Amino acid sequence: MAAKGKSGSGGRRQLTTRVRTARGRRASSTRWLQRQLNDPYVAEAQHQGLRSRAAFKLMELDDRFHFLGPGKRVVDLGAAPGGWTKVAVARVQGKTKGSVVAVDFLAMDAVSGACILQLDFLDASAPARICEVLEGPADVVLSDMAAPASGHGPTDHLRIISLCEAALDFAEETLAPGGTFLAKVLKGGTEKELLLRMKKLFRTVKHAKPPASRPGSAESYVIALGFKGTAFKGEVSKPPQDGPETHGWEPR
Repeated sequence: MAAKGKSGSGGRRQLTTRVRTARGRRASSTRWLQRQLNDPYVAEAQHQGLRSRAAFKLMELDDRFHFLGPGKRVVDLGAAPGGWTKVAVARVQGKTKGSVVAVDFLAMDAVSGACILQLDFLDASAPARICEVLEGPADVVLSDMAAPASGHGPTDHLRIISLCEAALDFAEETLAPGGTFLAKVLKGGTEKELLLRMKKLFRTVKHAKPPASRPGSAESYVIALGFKGTAFKGEVSKPPQDGPETHGWEPR
């Protein structure tokens, strides 16, 4: 591993880390490691104590669309390792304290201020359980989920659209009127039928690629604002007190 200097902003000299290909390491792995070591978002995430560079994507999306705020009830689907959860907690605090529930079938470390539920959100009982913890319907449903990449673009697109559809099903069942749904999609945007469905359910639907999303990445996000449906109708009881692609930054 070697470092080479290059000119940065303001005339400062920055170091670029080069990674030599090691025996047994694939060239693609070497490129990924070099990209990670030289990614300013990765470095800044480490500096701020964030769990992943993905945290900046949520910050940038919220700075543009303003869907998080004090008092909001937020559900973070597929939350592990908790990068988005930590951002959501910070942004729903204020004079009115919000609630954040992180949901994943994988175990994840605790996030101060959030309730973590290790369960499958596709389970029929999940919406009622999550709304019970929130003590009401959700104001925001987040999904940064993506299936493991297969290397075959059309297959990966279908997989992530399937996850988006499942997350939308959940959002439709749990969102309060006026609520927001945010989900990751891949290059090609949202499938026509899914997009039409979202436009029927929400007042505004847009695609956006935040600056923290790598330029070469096929990912973007679909954000739906102003849920037109009704609030969750299940019985919600108070839990026990000791209980638990365009590169430009413009919507499409």
